[in-house]
Amino acid sequence: DGYRNTNQVSDDYRYQDGNYDPPNDGYYRGGDEPAQEEDAQSDVTEGHDEDDEVYEGEYQGIPHPDDIKEKQKKRGPAVDDEYRDRADLMAERMEDEEQLAHQYENIIEECGHGRFQWTLFFVLGLALMADGVEVFVVGFVLPSAEKDMCLSSSNKGMLGLIVYLGMMVGAVLLGGLADKLGRKQCLIISLAINAAFAFLSSFVQGYGFFLFCRLISGLGIGGTLPIVFAYFSEFLSREKRGEHLSWLCMFWMIGGIYASAMAWSIIPHYGWGFSMGTKYHFHSWRVFVLVCALPCIASLVALKFMPESPRFLLEIGKHDEAWMILKQVHDTNMRAKGEPERVFTVSYIKTPKQVDEFIEIQSSTGTWYQRWLVRITTTLKQVWDNVLYCLTAQYRMNTLMLAVVWFTMALSYYGLIVWFPDMIRYFQDEAYESRVKIFDEEEVSHFTFNFTLENQIHRNGEYRNDKFIGMKFKEVRFEDSLFEDCYFEDVRSSETFFENCTIISTVFYNTDLYEQKFINCRLINTTFMSEKEGCHIDFEEDNDFLIYLVSFLGSLSVLPGNIISALLMDKIGRIKMIGGSMLISAVCCFFLFFGNSESAMIGWQCLFCGASIAAWNALDVITVELYPTDKRATAFGILNGLCKFGAILGNSIFSSFVGITKVVPILLASSALVGGGLLALRLPETREQVLM
Repeated sequence: DGYRNTNQVSDDYRYQDGNYDPPNDGYYRGGDEPAQEEDAQSDVTEGHDEDDEVYEGEYQGIPHPDDIKEKQKKRGPAVDDEYRDRADLMAERMEDEEQLAHQYENIIEECGHGRFQWTLFFVLGLALMADGVEVFVVGFVLPSAEKDMCLSSSNKGMLGLIVYLGMMVGAVLLGGLADKLGRKQCLIISLAINAAFAFLSSFVQGYGFFLFCRLISGLGIGGTLPIVFAYFSEFLSREKRGEHLSWLCMFWMIGGIYASAMAWSIIPHYGWGFSMGTKYHFHSWRVFVLVCALPCIASLVALKFMPESPRFLLEIGKHDEAWMILKQVHDTNMRAKGEPERVFTVSYIKTPKQVDEFIEIQSSTGTWYQRWLVRITTTLKQVWDNVLYCLTAQYRMNTLMLAVVWFTMALSYYGLIVWFPDMIRYFQDEAYESRVKIFDEEEVSHFTFNFTLENQIHRNGEYRNDKFIGMKFKEVRFEDSLFEDCYFEDVRSSETFFENCTIISTVFYNTDLYEQKFINCRLINTTFMSEKEGCHIDFEEDNDFLIYLVSFLGSLSVLPGNIISALLMDKIGRIKMIGGSMLISAVCCFFLFFGNSESAMIGWQCLFCGASIAAWNALDVITVELYPTDKRATAFGILNGLCKFGAILGNSIFSSFVGITKVVPILLASSALVGGGLLALRLPETREQVLM
């Protein structure tokens, strides 16, 4: 019915360039054709006066020739673009874009929502799933990788942050390129970089190479988030956009669940690997890294069969390619609905005035690398211009407010996500220390220790002619003790020290009791022979099962929030969703004061994650809708890059207070959420807005 409203049609479809020649597509445009028989006239025009009759071509978005002539008279004689002021060209482009936005919305509604969108949904969902997996990979492999690579605490901290650093750079760079090179092409580049370097990182042995591979892998996956949401939104109508973008967010949760389940299934099986000599080891955690690259590879392969965004193609003036893709979407959905006879009625779509100038060097000019250098620098300059455009007067306030909301959300969320496992580990350590056994002034002679000693303190003891063979010391401390004529062979230790001890005529053979484990000790006629090779760093014995369980429950807990946000996104709006979710999350933070046990911390973590996910989903949706097509991925990339910067700060700040105080992390997180939530309420609502 909307196509038969004369006023709507005239507003949406009467566009022209000034030199428009109506296409020869078989539609009636007047002429010398013989008059139709009265009985053969269309029933569509029955009851209309000749003056009120709608021009048939307008049903396909084709301008009426009379309208073209009238507008040409009003504009006056046509002037070549090269003689026109750039401001005039930009003004005309803005007018064209507004007209295109409304026409494109009607075209997407005609194409319907069906098989094509659901296919693209799962393909892009795999890419988003790869992003979720990337966040968890390093945290899961660290307990095993630190032993293989002999990582100190600072090395482990850098490895945890380097992924976010790569994602921050990738979001800005690849998001900006997606507005110039295309959504599909840049998403393929992004996924290919991630898959290649994630695969490579599972084989490299040195810490430096592994760090570099995870950095570049993070850079690649960082570009997926801005591109995926910009890409998918341009195939959705206004009524479907908020809901289906929220459903798409569920794949990030699925990525976390997948990573937790694979870590749980693979890493504890230390036999799942191989060794080549004494230098090259491929342990089970490296198998886990390979398996985590599978969603990325699957999305990369499937993406080859998906088309480019037609909205992007129209933006750069590629009308025919965009029309073919839209017809493909229409025909795919109509066949799935059992209506293959439905015809795609659009034959002309408005394309904006092209004002960008790209200088192309001829193949005979300069060398090949000079030509590539010009192309790269020109493209990067255009990306930088897009970045600056997001800070112009038209978008400055929205960009700054969104930046604050993204940053405060990331600071509190990622900070607490790291803080929760650290606090659980702290409670475990406290409980472990409370069970320590203390032995005072014990005297042991001519005894053979061939079993594990764990969580013990021995003070003022005397050990004479004792043998310690094929055993392990775990969290054992000897203070002010005497060892005389003792023999240590094939001994392994962790967190074990000898303080102020006297060791006389004792032999240490094939042990890892290195010199740094003897603090202020007197070594008299003592021999160290064939020390164990390998890392000399003591590592904490982490409860891997608990780490996987906490991450699994944290990821699963966002499922209710995802469902609620998807169902209510288009009913209550994006702004109320962001503000309400952030304020509820801030309230959840105060309950953390009552988290004095492992189970309580796990419970509050699940509650916090479930409450905050709605804000993340709404932020993704509103960021897509607030910016025009040629700036959408750039703006999303800038804000997502700022989000990763907030994650780096949150990880560093919150982890430094573990075991010291809970007040600072809780107050910092809750105040950031309250401030960001209140500021979000001042953003413009976009649920009734067409994509510009």
